[in-house]
Amino acid sequence: MALYDRDYSAHEAGYVQEGATVAFIKQTYQLLAASMIAAAAGAYVTMPFAETIMQFKWIIFGAELLILFFGLSMSRGKPGLNLAMLFLFTFLTGVSLVPLLASLIGMGQGVMIGNAFLMTSVLFGALSLFAINSRSDFSSWGKPLFITLIVVIIASLVNYFLLQSPIMHIIITAGILILFSFFTIYDTQNIANGAYDSPVDAAVSLYIDFLNMFTAMLQLLGIFGGDD
Repeated sequence: MALYDRDYSAHEAGYVQEGATVAFIKQTYQLLAASMIAAAAGAYVTMPFAETIMQFKWIIFGAELLILFFGLSMSRGKPGLNLAMLFLFTFLTGVSLVPLLASLIGMGQGVMIGNAFLMTSVLFGALSLFAINSRSDFSSWGKPLFITLIVVIIASLVNYFLLQSPIMHIIITAGILILFSFFTIYDTQNIANGAYDSPVDAAVSLYIDFLNMFTAMLQLLGIFGGDD
């Protein structure tokens, strides 16, 4: 009789919760893949206008920030509109990459674009799997990572406008690659733990991680893979 007296409600609830988490993660990575396609489309369509984009790079960057901090926030919880903001943001990030991509292609190093994407994908995938399967808790990483990000941003601005040191640029770029590798672990575990209300918000976080890793990888390969 004890077999029939068991309470299976807790087990059923656990299975339902696990299924919902898996579905959420799956939808997040589907949106991430779609975001990369939107970014690639932005880069491909605007590649012939690389010089013009270079002239308006700060305006494009400002538009990205507006969508990231205001557009996506205002559209949160509004299906359709939040997707439009997501793809508009990722499309613009692809546009902003055009000057870097065009310069590599112009130097005959276009193959490095594919190499950088492949290497970033492998690293990103490995870090994501590690974060999902790890029993360690990375929730305490948030504040240190954010502080480090602020320091990196300030160092980048100082070097860009004042120092203009190639060595410092390499150090900062390598630091960005490492920093957003840690961000990938942190954000992925947060997604697995249900810290995000929407797959769109989760996809944005992962996309930003991937984008910064890819850009840093691309710059490092361009620096060390050149003929000079």
